[in-house]
Amino acid sequence: MSDNHRIVIFIGLFLTLTSIRITDGSVVSTGDFNKDFFVTWSPSHVNTSADGRTRSMKLDQESGAGFASNQMFLFGQIDMQIKLVPGDSAGTVVAYYLTSDQPNRDELDFEFLGNVAGKPYILQTNIFADGLDNREERVNLWFDPTKDFHTYSILWNLHQIVFMVDWVPIRVYRNHADKGVAFPRWQPMSIKTSLWNGDSWATRGGKDKTDWSKGPFIASFRNYKIDACVWKGNARFCRAESPTNWWNKNKFSTLTKTQRRLFKWVRKHHMIYDYCQDKQRFQGNLPKECSLPKY
Repeated sequence: MSDNHRIVIFIGLFLTLTSIRITDGSVVSTGDFNKDFFVTWSPSHVNTSADGRTRSMKLDQESGAGFASNQMFLFGQIDMQIKLVPGDSAGTVVAYYLTSDQPNRDELDFEFLGNVAGKPYILQTNIFADGLDNREERVNLWFDPTKDFHTYSILWNLHQIVFMVDWVPIRVYRNHADKGVAFPRWQPMSIKTSLWNGDSWATRGGKDKTDWSKGPFIASFRNYKIDACVWKGNARFCRAESPTNWWNKNKFSTLTKTQRRLFKWVRKHHMIYDYCQDKQRFQGNLPKECSLPKY
């Protein structure tokens, strides 16, 4: 059996186990975009199904679009199923992220960079902590994300931040605050999504521009799940370990053995950029967390 077949079987088993685990906790989402989110810009470019369960955004020469959660959260897990822009999507950017919107903001980003038809879709993740970023990582997705919906998740707790694709960890950012590394842990964040034209940088560093004749460009969202601590002005409530705040339990303080194997597989076969390996960019002085354990 090839390594790829083993990984596929491994992921299937992991999905089964994860589907059992995520039934725990306090789900605060309704599953209705009209109830949990509001349109932040260009409502004419946002289309929501009659039952509120599916939402799409379009980008054309007139405008892109965006929407955001009504509430803010401090720690938890956010899942969103997304189907990305099909065909020639060069120049477009689909963003799905958590942000505190403060001058020294904390932010956790999924950014899907449009591509020339037939090329791998690039997923960029970034982390802002106390207003500092420059923490980009990029992976080529190992499937076509335009053919069907896939689940993109962020687990955020006192110990770590884990970015996941179909429950496969692609990035881990540990809490090394005790060693002087900034970690998002005090600022509540809202959930935001957007579809916009980023052809100055998004595809091959801006070499491939948006071909408007291929538009309008459409990305779709469904089956989101918000299992997180709703911000009510008291950080202690969200930082406490309790049956409701399951994400703060010790067993979620690091990756499991299965997750570590999948994480290593992604980084070995699909990672194309890691800021911690870009010595030229940082003139040899890599950020402090680059020399610390990832899990």
